[in-house]
Amino acid sequence: MILPAFLRRELRWHLESYAEPGPDGLIFVGEKGAPFRRSTFGRKWRRARESVGIPEGFRFYDLRHTGHTLSTLSGATLKDTMVRAGQSSEKAALIYQHSDEERQEEVAAGLDTTVRKARAAAAKKAGDKPSGTNLARDN
Repeated sequence: MILPAFLRRELRWHLESYAEPGPDGLIFVGEKGAPFRRSTFGRKWRRARESVGIPEGFRFYDLRHTGHTLSTLSGATLKDTMVRAGQSSEKAALIYQHSDEERQEEVAAGLDTTVRKARAAAAKKAGDKPSGTNLARDN
């Protein structure tokens, strides 16, 4: 998978600072050099979450939802997000994508821009002056 530049730097730092060496080394190593146990990981996650101000109810697994949503917001297609997440079904991929009011406002603004451009291009092609109705629509 191709990672965004900011994440490559973060991952490189983590691997150099915390992970075991080599291609088979653990990425997350417990304090005694063994894999994290579920209970240990939970405590570490809660401390990390609190230190960066992530809300209490946000689970580690919720990062998957965040990744899917950010990919979509960046312009990725459904197939793009499926490939990135290693999913083979559209249904599974759609579970992880979310849309909020801010995104709906962006979509509406994009639709508005598209229609205004199309109307202007059609009027220019026809050599027409905009009618009073079209002028009122565009204001």
